[in-house]
Amino acid sequence: MRDFQLPGRSTVHGAGGMAASSHPLSSLVAIETLKDGGNAVDAAIAAAALQAVVEPHSTGIGGDCFVLFCQEGSGDVIALNGSGRAPAAADVDWYHQNNLSRIELDSPHAVTVPGAVDAWARLLCDFGTKSLANILEPAIHYAEHGYVVTPRNSIDWSHSVDKLRRDPTAARIYLPNGRSPIAGEVIRQPELAATLRILATEGRDGFYKGYVALDIVNYLTELGGLHTVDDFSHHSSEYVSPITSSYRDHDIYQCPPNSQGIAVLIMLGILEGFDLNKYEPLSVERLHLEAEATRLAYWVCEQTLGDPDQVEILADEIMSKGHIAELQDRVRLDRVAEGIPMVAPMNPETIYLTVVDSDRNAVSLINSVAYAFGSGRVSPSTGVVLQNRGASFVLDSNHPNCIASGKRPRHTLIPGLVCKDGRAELCVGVMGGQYQPVGQVHVITNMLDFGMDVQEAIDLSRGFHFGGEYQLESGIADSVARGLDSLGHRVTAAEMPLGSGQAIRIDWENNALIGGSDFRKDGSAIGY
Repeated sequence: MRDFQLPGRSTVHGAGGMAASSHPLSSLVAIETLKDGGNAVDAAIAAAALQAVVEPHSTGIGGDCFVLFCQEGSGDVIALNGSGRAPAAADVDWYHQNNLSRIELDSPHAVTVPGAVDAWARLLCDFGTKSLANILEPAIHYAEHGYVVTPRNSIDWSHSVDKLRRDPTAARIYLPNGRSPIAGEVIRQPELAATLRILATEGRDGFYKGYVALDIVNYLTELGGLHTVDDFSHHSSEYVSPITSSYRDHDIYQCPPNSQGIAVLIMLGILEGFDLNKYEPLSVERLHLEAEATRLAYWVCEQTLGDPDQVEILADEIMSKGHIAELQDRVRLDRVAEGIPMVAPMNPETIYLTVVDSDRNAVSLINSVAYAFGSGRVSPSTGVVLQNRGASFVLDSNHPNCIASGKRPRHTLIPGLVCKDGRAELCVGVMGGQYQPVGQVHVITNMLDFGMDVQEAIDLSRGFHFGGEYQLESGIADSVARGLDSLGHRVTAAEMPLGSGQAIRIDWENNALIGGSDFRKDGSAIGY
């Protein structure tokens, strides 16, 4: 239990239902949806749609979505891949012939077909109880009438001013008065409101067929993109089998590739070979082990992950006991392991939310436009911020993540779900691009190895070894930083908080819900 004489947040408790997100309006709308007779799926999609309005730098209908879901607390976990694809005309030779060595973040070639709307509609049709029109009402209201910008969102927004100025529509909508909004200012998005009304009337086809798709395609074509209206009309999300492994008698579920969720399972597999709880949670030893597991898991993922529809990914082999043991053998407590190449950092913006209802239907959902404001390109008439997830493609034909016709790019998005004894126990997610697997592992091990509650686990200071540096948040002692440096880590101070997350734990013994939301953002967990 936390010290109530010190700043902090308590866990949130409820029995009837709970929602946790990075924006207070999103959490509130989810709860209102539950209390209006909706289930967890209805509430989660209503919340995600609202965040597409109030957190436009992080998410939107021009982005992608992944979901883990279980009905009535069952351990039979359902995974939905709502990520979009490269245009049918995308071919690595075309890029080489046009003297491109990489896909730039603001390039039209970085824009993949948005998958979120189809994912929402499909999940709602299959498992929800309300119509898409009903679900979109709060998002339409706030887009049309305005919402108040929160402090953290104001800071994040300000980092994208130069990007937004390069696109006339983006600058007009998202830089009122020629600057980013400050906390307390009201922002309206009438073009987006009109587009959401089309979706409310016409369903998912209102996005992928007709006026909206045509406006997006015409704009991307003007910029030199290869997209066609057929790329949009042929898009569909798909249910996939989740991947899973055990850790400390719990079953950890992730979305399979093209998601990077397998990195979580690799990291936990490595760490299970060490007795973490004999160390302090913020000790040199614990953070060193976490960093080494990170480096090894990311190294494996960089070499192997892509779209499983187009490249062979041997997930069972990657997660096998023999392979995990080989990785464990490379970890040394007295030094940084050598010979592990570092990949370049990728730091997309993201929203993660989770909802559990009275029947214990549990939704773990993540939605994103990739980098802040995606490509920085906004469809002129529809107000849709277009993601730049395609920038993660490489132009090396021998790489599993090489761009190709209709291919899905490797994704950072990973919702998490933990089960025990055949029942759902924890919905958890940590936003922050490449940090997401580390963040999930940090929170999960905080709970399962160190006995923390969900809020304590989220709050605990973080480190991230990536791109050759070990970034540490300010809550980690200087002595620990020096100790990590002595082991060979190049320690630096994190410029911004490392990720942000939410979690809901199902307490089956008391038939209750326990939630937490990260102080690093402005969100909340709400239960009733």
